[in-house]
Amino acid sequence: MAKELEKNYNPADIEKRTYDKWLEKKYFHAEVNRDKKPFTIVMPPPNITGQLHMGHALDNTLQDILIRFKRMQGYEALWVPGTDHASIATEAKVVEKLAKDGIKKEDIGREKFLEHVWDWKKQYGGRIVEQLKKIGSSCDWDRERFTMDEGCSKAVKEVFVKLYNKGLIYRGERIINWCPHCLTSISDAEVEYEDQAGHFWHLRYKTTDGTGYIDLATTRPETLLGDTAVAVNPKDDRYKDMIGKMLDLPIVHRQIPIIADEYVDMEFGTGVVKITPAHDPNDFEVGLRHNLEVINVLTDDAKIVADYPKYAGMDRYEARKAIVADLEAEGALLKVEDHEHNVGTCYRCHTTVEPRVSKQWFVAMEKLAKPAIEAVKKGDTKFVPPHFDKTYYHWLEGIRDWCISRQLWWGHRIPAFYCDDCGELVVTKEDGCTCPKCGKPMRQDPDTLDTWFSSALWPFSTLGWPEKTEEMDYFYPTSTLVTGYDIIFFWVIRMMFSGLEHTGKVPFDTVLIHGLVRDSQGRKMSKSLGNGIDPLEVIDKYGADALRFTLVTNNAPGNDMRFYWERVEASRNFANKVWNASRFIMMHLGDNEITTPEYDTLKVEDKWILSAVNTLAKEVTENMEKYELGVAVQKINDFVWTEFCDWYIEFVKPRLFAKDEDKESANAAFWTLKTVLINSLKLLHPYMPFITEEIFCTLQSEEESIMISNWPEFKDEWDNKAAENKAELMKALTRGIRNRRSEMNVAPSRKAKVYIVADDDVTKETLTSLVSSYQHLISASEVHVQSDKTGIEDNAVSVVIDKATIYMPLADLVDLAKEKERLAKEKKRLEGELKRVNGMLNNEKFMSKAPEAKINEEKSKLEKYQAMMSKVEEELAAL
Repeated sequence: MAKELEKNYNPADIEKRTYDKWLEKKYFHAEVNRDKKPFTIVMPPPNITGQLHMGHALDNTLQDILIRFKRMQGYEALWVPGTDHASIATEAKVVEKLAKDGIKKEDIGREKFLEHVWDWKKQYGGRIVEQLKKIGSSCDWDRERFTMDEGCSKAVKEVFVKLYNKGLIYRGERIINWCPHCLTSISDAEVEYEDQAGHFWHLRYKTTDGTGYIDLATTRPETLLGDTAVAVNPKDDRYKDMIGKMLDLPIVHRQIPIIADEYVDMEFGTGVVKITPAHDPNDFEVGLRHNLEVINVLTDDAKIVADYPKYAGMDRYEARKAIVADLEAEGALLKVEDHEHNVGTCYRCHTTVEPRVSKQWFVAMEKLAKPAIEAVKKGDTKFVPPHFDKTYYHWLEGIRDWCISRQLWWGHRIPAFYCDDCGELVVTKEDGCTCPKCGKPMRQDPDTLDTWFSSALWPFSTLGWPEKTEEMDYFYPTSTLVTGYDIIFFWVIRMMFSGLEHTGKVPFDTVLIHGLVRDSQGRKMSKSLGNGIDPLEVIDKYGADALRFTLVTNNAPGNDMRFYWERVEASRNFANKVWNASRFIMMHLGDNEITTPEYDTLKVEDKWILSAVNTLAKEVTENMEKYELGVAVQKINDFVWTEFCDWYIEFVKPRLFAKDEDKESANAAFWTLKTVLINSLKLLHPYMPFITEEIFCTLQSEEESIMISNWPEFKDEWDNKAAENKAELMKALTRGIRNRRSEMNVAPSRKAKVYIVADDDVTKETLTSLVSSYQHLISASEVHVQSDKTGIEDNAVSVVIDKATIYMPLADLVDLAKEKERLAKEKKRLEGELKRVNGMLNNEKFMSKAPEAKINEEKSKLEKYQAMMSKVEEELAAL
C-alpha cells in the first residue's frame, strides 16, 4: 500500500482538497463524443439573490447522484449549471440597498440603476455557485450560464420576435395580477393563494325609478367605486322584471344597469353580483360581453385615485373602513358577516395582489398549450411519479394568456419600439430602431420580460440555440429534469411548450419531481417560523456526504421529507463505519501483494459475499434507472453495514490474522475484501462522493479517481445461490447462539462446547464442512455436528434454528457454584422486596389513605417481583 487512511475520518480535511482535484482534472467537463451516448441535465438556475437552502441541497444532490451514476456507466454526462437574474427579487434587493444610502432608483435613472444591479450581481451572484460546490455538485463549470448572458439574451429576442410575427405575442388591455408592493404585473403562476379572515358586506342598491332595490354581498366594498353594472342570471325568475332597469350606485350616485349573464350563480347568496370590470377577472369578461365601462379606482400602490376626492390617497384598507362607514350612514349597509376566503398574494413579497386592467404584453397560450399536453399524453416526456401529470394537465388545459411584461428595469427589456410622432410599433432583434414610416428615432418599451420567459428557454438556450451548435445537436433533448412539485406550473410547462415550439422536440425525456424538505415537525421551513436549517452549517459539522446521504435516505419521488439532526448523525456514523472497515482492511493488507484466486478455491463465505454484492449491483442499478434513489441507497447501506462489515469481515478475521500460516486462504480473503469494498464504494459514490474517492484512491493506486471508474455490472459467474444459502445458515446459527448467550449474560470470551443436531444429512454435511468458518463467531471450544442427541447432557441449553437444534452444556456457560450463589442472593433480595410490598398492600391505613396511583404502583411492583422470583426459583431448580 502506498499510504494508509488517517485514524479518524475528518470531512473538513478531505472535501475541499478532493473537489479542487476534480476541478483541476476536468472530470466534470463533457464534450460532444459520438462514440458515447449523451446524458444531459440542466440545473434549475438558482436566483442570484439566493443562498443555499435545504431545497437547493436536495435538488442538486439528486441531480449530482444521477449525473455521477451515468458518468460511471459510460455516458457522456453533461450537467449544465447556471443562475437566474430573478428580476423582481434582485431589483427589490438593490432598491433596498440604495434606499439605505438615501437613493431612489428614479433619481439616478435606468442606466445608472442597472450599473448598481450588475455590481450587485458581481458581488453576490456567485455566492450560491460556491455553495453548490460545497455539496459536491459535479457540474460542468466551464459551461456555466446566466439567464442574461449574451447567448441567453439572443435567444430571448429570437423567441419574442418569432412569436410576435406569428401572432402569438400581442399587446393589449387585459385584467392582470398587480403587486402593489413590487409595483409590477405578475403572472397567474406567480400568485400564491392563502386563506384570510375577512367579511361579507351585505349591501342594498336602489332602483333609480324608486320602484325597488336589489341586495347583494361583497368581500371588497372599496371596489364599489368602480362598479359599472349589477348582474343576475337570465334564468332567475326573481329578477326577470328588473333586467334592464337602472340602479343608483350608493355613495357615488352613478347610474348603473342591471344586466343578465350566465356567469352568475343563482344558488349563491342572493343570486346578484356587482360588476367591477377593472378589478376582477370574471367581471372583466362580463364587461367585455356587455360593453361595460372599465373604471380603475386604485393607483399602482393600491391607493384610491384622485377621481374620488373624499377617499383619494387612502390605502385600499383604510378606504374600505371609510366607505363602509359611509354606506352605513347612507342606509345602504344591511349587515356584516365573518367570512374566510382564498386570497391571492405575490409569491415574492406575499402582499395581497390586485386584479386590475392594464395595457401589457401577453403570450397567446391556446395554440402553444395543445402540443405540450399531447407530448406528455404520448409519453414523449414522463413524470416521476406519474400522477404529477395531472397537475401539469390542470394548468395547461385551463391556462389563460400569459402576461409577460413587468414594470421593472432589471431583466430582458422588451424588444418593441414606438414612434411617438406617428404611432408606429416595431418589434425587432436589433438594439435600436428608426421609424420605418417617418424616419424618426423610436423609443424602446420601458418594461422588461417576466423572468420565466428566459428560463423557459433554458434547456436549449444554454446549448447555443438559436445557433445550430454541435452541443445542441448532441446533448438536446436533455435527459432528466429534477425539480420540486412547487414549480411545475412556473417552469416545467413553460419549458415544455417553448421547447416544442422552437426546437420541435420536448426539452427533456423525464421530469423527476421531488418534495419539500420540512422540519422535524413537518412544517415548511421559513424565516417567519425561524425553523430553517442552513445546509452549510450541517456540512461544517458533519460533512457534505452526511448531508447528502440524509437527504436521499427514505426519500421517495414526489414526497416531502422531514429533516432530523439524528438522521444526519446516523449518516455520519455510516461514513465512519465505511472508513473504519476500509482502514482495517488496509492495515492488515499492508504491503502484501494480492493475486486473483481461482473462483473454485474461494471459501463459501467468499462466494457468498461476491454473490451478494453482485445482486446488490444489479438491484441498485435497476432502482436508480427507475429513479428510486432512496430505495437504492437503503440497500447499499444495509449491505455495507450488515453483510459486509458485521458479517463478512468477522467471518474472515482468523484468515487475516493467520496470513503467514495459510497464505492462499489469506490471499483469497484479501482479494475478496478488496473486490467487494471497491464495488461497494462505486455503488455508494454517487451518494457519498468525497469519502468514497478518498478510500478508493488510497486502496486502488492504479486508478486515479472513482469518478471515472466503471460502474459495477452483474456477473453471471459470481451468482451463487448455494453459497448464499450456506452463509444464511451460518448466520442463523451464530445469531441463535449469540442471542441465547446474551440472555444468560455469558461473556463473549467464555468458550463452550457446541453440539448441533441437524434435521437432515445435507444440513449436517454443510455445517460440518463450514466449522472453520463459523466456530470463532460462536465462541465455541469444540463443535460437534451430529444426527441425534447422543452424548449431550440433559441440562444443556438449547437453541432451535431452521433445520437444526443447538445444545451447549450449562456448565460450559456458567460457573455453577458462583451462579447458585448469585441466584441465592437475588432470591433473598426479592424476598425482602415482596415482604415490603405485601406489608404495604395489607395495611388498611395505607390502602384507605394512599392515592390510587400510588396503590397501583405498588401492585405493579408486586407482579414484577413475583415474576422475577418465579424465574430465579426456576433457574435454581435447573442448577
